[in-house]
Amino acid sequence: MNQTIEQLLSHYSVRAFKDKALTESEIRLLVESAQAASTSNFVQAYSIIGVSDKKIRRELAQIAGGMDYVETTGQFFVFTADLNRNKSIAESKGANPASLDTTEKWLVAVIDAALAAQNMAIAAESLGLGICYIGGIRNNIKQVSDLLEIPDHAMPLFGLTIGYPEQNSAPKPRMPYELVYHENRYQQKEEGLYQAYDETISKYYTDRTGGVRSETWTEQIAKGMEHATRLDMKDFIESKKLGLK
Repeated sequence: MNQTIEQLLSHYSVRAFKDKALTESEIRLLVESAQAASTSNFVQAYSIIGVSDKKIRRELAQIAGGMDYVETTGQFFVFTADLNRNKSIAESKGANPASLDTTEKWLVAVIDAALAAQNMAIAAESLGLGICYIGGIRNNIKQVSDLLEIPDHAMPLFGLTIGYPEQNSAPKPRMPYELVYHENRYQQKEEGLYQAYDETISKYYTDRTGGVRSETWTEQIAKGMEHATRLDMKDFIESKKLGLK
């Protein structure tokens, strides 16, 4: 156990921020921390769009489902899988970007962006700032892409709010080690292993909401599997000329 691990284990999402902008030096430090993340073959296939314009933030907040803290956070970052840059570089060097529209290249860009974002999140929390990932921008991914003027061969993946927390919270209990870790091969876990965790999560929701919500984790997962969402995603990805083969 050390300070870094203690910081990781104490993570929780923040959804109430002081309406106070991050400084330019804080933003630069966070972006440089993101850039220090591992990247496949050093392609660095992502871009980070910082959204400080309150009008644009307001539109993004509505797309995300009326999340007011997208508008009031210290800074809102949109992480983008970006192969447009690599395409431009290849063409400027007279190379044929034959790998550009492959699923593998698109996955590389998505993974690079996710690794960079998590680096930024950890850096932010080490500074006493709060964070929350915003997958809700994919509720209308074309509108977000148009709003942020993202070109072909690039696409917005998720947002990240970073700012000064209005209130403190506590980590949401994660699954037990035994349910997550597999040794040497994938092991189908027994249903009985979920029982204690279900009880833990039910109590967590009950305490947090004053009894308004008390569902178990497996109930939550089962309910979420019943309805397909964001069915426009495949067509959008293809429209951006990503993952075509």
